[in-house]
Amino acid sequence: MADLTVDAHAPGERFSHHWSLVVGAGRANEGLRADWQRQLREVAEVQGFRYVRFHGLFHDDMFVYREDAQGRLDPSFQYIDTLFDAMLDAGVRPFVEFGFMPSQLATATRTAFWWGANCSPPTDFDAWERLIRLTVEHWRDRYGIDEIRQWYFEVWNEPNLRPFFHGTKSEYIELYRRTARAVKSVDGALPVGGPATSNFVPDTRFDGETEDTSAQIDTREAPDLDALDWKPVWLEEFLGIAASEGLPLDFVSTHPYPTDWALDEHGQGARLTRGVDATPADLRLLRSLVDASAFPDAEIHLTEWSSSSSSRDRTHDYPQAATYVVKANLDSIGLVDSLSYWTFTDIFEEEGGGQLPFHGGFGMLSYHGIPKPTYHGYRFLAALGDDLLTRSSVGAITRDSTDGAISAVVYNYPDEVTQTVPASFDTRENAERTLATGSARTTTLRVTGVRPGTRFRVELLSPRSGNAIARWDDLGSPLNPTRDQIAAIRESANDLRRWELVAGPDGLDAVIDLPAWGVALVTQLR
Repeated sequence: MADLTVDAHAPGERFSHHWSLVVGAGRANEGLRADWQRQLREVAEVQGFRYVRFHGLFHDDMFVYREDAQGRLDPSFQYIDTLFDAMLDAGVRPFVEFGFMPSQLATATRTAFWWGANCSPPTDFDAWERLIRLTVEHWRDRYGIDEIRQWYFEVWNEPNLRPFFHGTKSEYIELYRRTARAVKSVDGALPVGGPATSNFVPDTRFDGETEDTSAQIDTREAPDLDALDWKPVWLEEFLGIAASEGLPLDFVSTHPYPTDWALDEHGQGARLTRGVDATPADLRLLRSLVDASAFPDAEIHLTEWSSSSSSRDRTHDYPQAATYVVKANLDSIGLVDSLSYWTFTDIFEEEGGGQLPFHGGFGMLSYHGIPKPTYHGYRFLAALGDDLLTRSSVGAITRDSTDGAISAVVYNYPDEVTQTVPASFDTRENAERTLATGSARTTTLRVTGVRPGTRFRVELLSPRSGNAIARWDDLGSPLNPTRDQIAAIRESANDLRRWELVAGPDGLDAVIDLPAWGVALVTQLR
């Protein structure tokens, strides 16, 4: 049995909902779809996301890079305008990622992803700088300087990984230097940052100008991954260069996936999953490095994060992914400005469209807009207040600073699983095995100082409650479900077990039984 006990009137610790500031999406062109926009509006309303980040802003399918008859840059922003207008109308601002390279400026022809992203430095850095300046000037003129001062401007995506940047570390620094200068030339208050590098590593693979895959072997063969010294990629060097050159750096970004799968970007080695506490450990280290740098006031935005970095990890469709999301986010309170879930939707085409309705895609919403368990995990987190009253290894109790309402999230991440939820590729076997692992747990929730008769609602997410994939299985796992089947799966996905609690003379004293991987939200009814 585990207990969470607090006085409703006790002093609280004010905190921000770092989990609901930014959410990820695949690429810009996907955002022109009506269903993508519909799903974005939903997660903005339900989970409170305020920014969205995606790749491919300058990809050829956005038709931005144009030259006039004299060969002068004359960009077209029609597609970007359509996308950004829709986002802003939904109440969501862009967290701009500048990338990838228009093919007319690319130094390499080899591309990444199904959609052919050009991931190279520019043939002409002056032309790149002009492109950035003209783009930001267009946004200033279209949306107003007061609006775009609330945006973020990030330089590239994971430039340390060869598939995503066919250049050197020094070339990325030059790209950052030119991009930051262009942004700030429009308005010095526009926030710019980087280096947007990939997941932390414990070896020297990224110490040189380009990635050295041979340095990964020791990590792959280590008997205990969590005994290794995991560090953010390029960050300390990047902070030092920015300080010595006086480069602007308003925020630091990197991607703390709790895995080490970079080997697989090159078709080598096994996928390695770290311990369940890897994310908060990484964020504490990152916080200390930024605090000790020349930029202690820089915000920290982790612009991609999930239980794994694969869009074909079947675990993403299961309740255990939601439990991990809840646990890791609660354990990271106070360490970061944003921890951006990758992604809000399965409308995501890096490996092409997923063929199955549930294919292990990153999204918290399926291709058909069906909520997966992670959708409810983020909905539960969004329902918490902004005063932290108490927190433990089983959950947290909060209070709303505006009206004093109490809310809590409790979860059962079973002790039997010491890793971040293991991935499941090719088949669902490992995901099913993990789902069947672990023991039930009883959590006692005690809140004194609540008036007798105060009512609370409980919602339970579990393998049997709010699990969309289970309903899909019941229907025979159809490859192309009918509209009626989609409606039935969606209804089941939202059919969480719900009940009410009533405070007694001594306040709220509730016993909540949680199966393994169960998560419960308790909210005071106003």
